[in-house]
Amino acid sequence: MIKVEHLNQSFGKKTVLDNVTIEIHKNEICALVGRNGAGKSTFINSLLGLLPVKQGAISINGMEVTKKNAAWKRTIAYLPEKFMLYPMLTGLENMTFFAEAVEKAADLERIERALRSVSLWDDRNVQVKSYSKGMLQRLGLAITLYQESSILILDEPTSGIDPMGRKEILEVLKSLHDKTILLSSHHLDEIRQVCTHVAYLNEGKMEKFTVEEFLATHHLGGIES
Repeated sequence: MIKVEHLNQSFGKKTVLDNVTIEIHKNEICALVGRNGAGKSTFINSLLGLLPVKQGAISINGMEVTKKNAAWKRTIAYLPEKFMLYPMLTGLENMTFFAEAVEKAADLERIERALRSVSLWDDRNVQVKSYSKGMLQRLGLAITLYQESSILILDEPTSGIDPMGRKEILEVLKSLHDKTILLSSHHLDEIRQVCTHVAYLNEGKMEKFTVEEFLATHHLGGIES
């Protein structure tokens, strides 16, 4: 589903990604783990085509990530850590706005399905300025799920959320059995609960482990247990 081969990225003389090669297979939920400044954002931006590939190759569902080839974009959806919503609009109005940004007309059945999947259907007519941070994150996830992409990239989806909000987000992620997910996270407990694999980025190098292998061999400062 996601294939990265010999990817190098640097800024000036600083090498951020050093010959990174990794595959994330269908229906895997892979945590992207590394200390702050390790290059996680650079890796994600490379996957999304936001940073040009200087050396190496990236393919999504067998399609090379390039500016000339846009077909791969339809198979991937991205939820950034800070998702900008319109506070004076309701949850439903926000969903409709973002749906119509990529389609001529919003599909109301898909909107309902996405909102129900994150338990926000009953709050669809409430202005999002009244939503808790956990509800805002779930709405952002619903907007991402509306695209019905087979691959999701989620950047710190539980960042800054209280324990109950985190639990709600994790329950949604555990229900997504038909998705391939790359999940940037600092929380070992959510990696244990949700993920099948870990992509560990350290000093520009990346290694992939099963969650059990990673937890048995790595004891990391700066990663919350």
